[in-house]
Amino acid sequence: MHSMVNDDGTAKAEGAAAAATGKAVATGRATATGGSKKGRPRGRPRSFDRETALEKALLAFWEHGYEATSVSDLTRVMDIGAPSLYAAFGDKRSLFEEVVHVYGTRYGSFTDRALAEEPTAWSAVERTLREAATAYTEPGHPHGCLVVHAAANCSTPEVEQSLRDRRNANIAAFESRIRADVAAGVLPPDTDSAALARHTGAMIQGMSQQARDGASREELEAVAEIAMSIWPRTGTHTG
Repeated sequence: MHSMVNDDGTAKAEGAAAAATGKAVATGRATATGGSKKGRPRGRPRSFDRETALEKALLAFWEHGYEATSVSDLTRVMDIGAPSLYAAFGDKRSLFEEVVHVYGTRYGSFTDRALAEEPTAWSAVERTLREAATAYTEPGHPHGCLVVHAAANCSTPEVEQSLRDRRNANIAAFESRIRADVAAGVLPPDTDSAALARHTGAMIQGMSQQARDGASREELEAVAEIAMSIWPRTGTHTG
């Protein structure tokens, strides 16, 4: 390519200006894309392990409840920025719904297992209370039940209703098993299935709060034993 240079040096000046402009553009690009060597590129959120962040959120909600755990609390314990939290999990309520699901699978599945595996309502409830005494006092995570504690002082109607539905679903499952045992003659025909199921729910929720107040596993097991002693007796409890 040939350069057109005037005698008065106009083209040369234009060339110098173009060179200066090119340098400025290059510098601007370097600043926009790289910045200084110390900083990370702008607009690129730091990567993080989603499952690890979710577990940290779970522990925060478990310890403090839904209402008392703010988005800033979550970003701090999860060690991510707010944009990353919203991009990965949606809003706080969506994150909490996922947390409750994970909690039910990882920490709170003992009730479902007992109902599925035990032959009678009595043995299912006895196992549930015994395993609750252990689960609610285990070291390494907050004591009690997240689904019970997270509802404390909750002023978000949708969250409050969701947690209530979960607790009532457990009571309904116990009632179904009790009614089946009444029909099979394992429990007396005059057994108040609804009241006995609600008594079980009250025991589970009360044991959760007692655990948070410092009750030991042994103390909760003693409470569970007393709770089971009031059950009506006909036939066999253990199947």
